[in-house]
Amino acid sequence: MMRGRFDEQLAQLNDMLIEMGALIETSIALATQALREQDLELAKKAITYDLEVDQKEKDIEALCLKLLLRQQPIAKDLRLVSAALKMITDMERIGDQAADIAEIAIILAKTPLIKKLVHIPQMAEAAVRMVTDSIDAFVKKDLEMAKAVIEYDDVVDDLFDTIKLDLIELIRADSANGTQALDLLMIAKYFERIGDHATNIAEWVVFSITGKHVNEG
Repeated sequence: MMRGRFDEQLAQLNDMLIEMGALIETSIALATQALREQDLELAKKAITYDLEVDQKEKDIEALCLKLLLRQQPIAKDLRLVSAALKMITDMERIGDQAADIAEIAIILAKTPLIKKLVHIPQMAEAAVRMVTDSIDAFVKKDLEMAKAVIEYDDVVDDLFDTIKLDLIELIRADSANGTQALDLLMIAKYFERIGDHATNIAEWVVFSITGKHVNEG
């Protein structure tokens, strides 16, 4: 009977993680759209999601502690719940970074963009994919999916390098582009960090399944 209750709460934990992931995905999507369309209202809406993400983190943390303290989990369960606690820290930070992107989008909405945005939306799409797949990997206990997320981080890193080189060229062509170029570079840096946090999540998924950290082989 105790095991049945524990399994119910684990299922609830999975559902809450999926909900938190959906909030983050929406926030990133809104921030990216706000940037591309220079839409102030969308940017402000993206920022409001950060509060919901923070609350979801607290709710999941409370459930995890309840599972750890009351149910006396076996080693495998302990890994699962411990990994979830680590994951929500990275997820909360992703929420913060989506809000940071939206805040810069508010600044950029006031002047014409120095170039059509191509690689930044691609970065956003890649980062969202990593976040979604890392959480799915946890819920499905899919080791290969988690490993694929870790490898996919190279795609985000390569896009960051491309954006950086593009922006350097724009500054060289006209120093007046400098301020906006730095804002766009900061946005790209936030997306790179989102990719890093998604990688961290995937690494905790690997630990929850195998009992080993990725760098332990």
